[in-house]
Amino acid sequence: MSKPRPRFVEHPLEWGLSLFAEVRAGEATTALLLTLNVFLLLTAYYLLKVAREPLILVGGGAEVKSYASVGQSILLVFVTSAYGWLASHVGRMALIGSVTAFFVVNLVAFWALGERGVQLGVPFFLWVGIFNVMSIAQFWSFAADVYTEEQGKRLFAVIGIGSSVGAVAGAWIADLLVKQGPFRLMLLAAGILLVCLALTYVTHRRESERAEKQSSGKEGKREKPAEATIGGENGFVLLLRDRYLLLFAAVIFVLNLVTKTGDYVLDRKLLDAARAAGGTPADVTAYVGQFKARFFEYSNGIGVLLQFFAVSRIIKYLGLRAALVIMPFASIGGYGLAFALPMLGVLFGARVVESGLDYSLWNTTRQALWLVTSRDAKYKVKQIIDTFVVRAGDALSAGLVWIGAHTAMKLQSFVAVNLVLSALWLFVAYALARAYAKKIEAAPAGPPMSEPQHA
Repeated sequence: MSKPRPRFVEHPLEWGLSLFAEVRAGEATTALLLTLNVFLLLTAYYLLKVAREPLILVGGGAEVKSYASVGQSILLVFVTSAYGWLASHVGRMALIGSVTAFFVVNLVAFWALGERGVQLGVPFFLWVGIFNVMSIAQFWSFAADVYTEEQGKRLFAVIGIGSSVGAVAGAWIADLLVKQGPFRLMLLAAGILLVCLALTYVTHRRESERAEKQSSGKEGKREKPAEATIGGENGFVLLLRDRYLLLFAAVIFVLNLVTKTGDYVLDRKLLDAARAAGGTPADVTAYVGQFKARFFEYSNGIGVLLQFFAVSRIIKYLGLRAALVIMPFASIGGYGLAFALPMLGVLFGARVVESGLDYSLWNTTRQALWLVTSRDAKYKVKQIIDTFVVRAGDALSAGLVWIGAHTAMKLQSFVAVNLVLSALWLFVAYALARAYAKKIEAAPAGPPMSEPQHA
């Protein structure tokens, strides 16, 4: 049973946030810091996502874009291993700070090369694919480390608002600036990432000081979990030993296989329409860039509405298990309609709805599923699943594209494949929902497994 809503006079911030989720006294400041952080992170990501589309599609085509996912998967084997090694030797702020600084330096280098006319289509596409999954996974690892399982289920819906609104803001800003070329978007994103790092540091200090006050007089001064190295076993070993984590990985794998294949179908239709419209290569580039910006605006707009008014209520009243299966049901309906009516507008609408659910309900749900895991799983296994497994799904989609390109496979056949894969996704999501229920039932009473540092 939920506690009474905070009173406006005593807790104005909590009162305002309780319009969207159950927020209790003393929780608003950290929730708002995390919300602003992920808002800026998603803004930066969508600036880069819009920048990469004309570079890869005009420079290589829809097939090259799909094949590049294989390269991302290979690179991520080494990247996640290096990340896990670093996580075992430093505290969370040193980990987050070093990774963010690395990405900022990379963006400045891409900007400098791009302004000098260097062709960056494939290298930048590979880099963005690694950046987006690593940086977003790292943020949610931090958020799951800050909150308890009970808090996260309530407050992640609020933080997710920042994610959804940031995606819309990034797409909107990119739509305004992309006509000036994609390279300025890179420099703007680099500056935003530095602000994100500052917000992470403020949140870290706030929660560390709160935890220190709570523990003073009980155990004396000691190293806090937030300050300590993460330790633990190799992330791949942890993944293979845990059925819950394996099912989690399977769901993410199939989800990305479905969405990437859907992206390819939409991209092929888009390129056909752009070339049919005629004009110079610059006109085609602008056509593709503006179409993609509008696509992101619409899908993220739906995501924002769901995040504000539906996500917290679905999780509260239906539970995480029901939330897990809603998106695969929607994908089955969308691809079924696209199979019956193979038009660009129908594909656009199906992918808009799918993406809107992905960046709102599904994103909040899958982040909440990490709250019941150990601290080393949050940082190490989450990076593997959210990076390597994600790109492995993309790589298999690239394999399907390669087969289709060499067998003259029609787009409708790809849509039919996605229908079958969506049904598989629904089955695996249901299995994960059952595993989550068992994990909750088996959890001991008292402090949850996420090592809470927040009252």
